[in-house]
Amino acid sequence: MKNLLTVFVLTAILISCHTADKEKAEIKESAETESVMDTIRLKPINTDEALIATALMAVPKNSRSRAKVIGYNMAGEFVTLREGDNEFICLADDPKKDGFNAACYHKDLEPFMARGRELKAAGKTRPEIFKIREEEVKSGTLIIQPGLTLQLYYGMKATYDPATAQVAGAQYRYVVYMPWATGESTGLPTVPRTPNQPWLMDAGTHRAHIMITPIQTD
Repeated sequence: MKNLLTVFVLTAILISCHTADKEKAEIKESAETESVMDTIRLKPINTDEALIATALMAVPKNSRSRAKVIGYNMAGEFVTLREGDNEFICLADDPKKDGFNAACYHKDLEPFMARGRELKAAGKTRPEIFKIREEEVKSGTLIIQPGLTLQLYYGMKATYDPATAQVAGAQYRYVVYMPWATGESTGLPTVPRTPNQPWLMDAGTHRAHIMITPIQTD
C-alpha cells in the first residue's frame, strides 16, 4: 500500500513539472512572437512625415490637428515642417541624434526657445546661454509668463508604429515655467524625491520650473 502511494505521489509530481514546463514554453513562445510582431510593425523615424507624426504625439490629442511643427528635417536643415495656428509649437526629434526626443510648448515660449537656439548656433555654451537669457529676462527684453508649459515625449528607441505614430517605449515628462519661484514661495521640494512627483528645478532663477518626471519603464 505504501509503495502504491509513493507511485501516485511521484506520478503527480511528474505531471505537475511537465505542466509547468509546458506553460513556461508557451509564455516564452508568446513573448518571442510578440517581439517579432513588434519588429514587423515598428518602422524607423527616417522621413519628414514620420518626424511630424511623432512630434505631434507630444501635444494633447485634441490639439494635434492644428499644432505647428518645427525642427531639423532629414536633410539636416532647421525648418518649419508643418504650419499651425493654435497655441502649440512642436519641436520634432533630431534625426541625427540617438534615441528619440520630441517636445511641444506654448507659442508664447517661442521667443525664449528661439533665443536659446540662436545663441547655441552662435557657439555659446550652455552656462553662457543660461547667463545671457537670465540677464535678458531680468531686463524685460525676454519674457516668460508664469504657467507656460513644455511637454516632452522621449525614449531610447527611434522606431514608431505608423498606424498610431506612437514611439516604442516613449514616455512623457512635463514642465511648468515659474520664473524666479523658490521652494519657499511654492512649497515644492527643490530636488527630486520620487518619480512622478512634482519638484522645482532651477529655483530662484529665470528658468525656474516645476518638473514632473515619469516612473521609468522598461
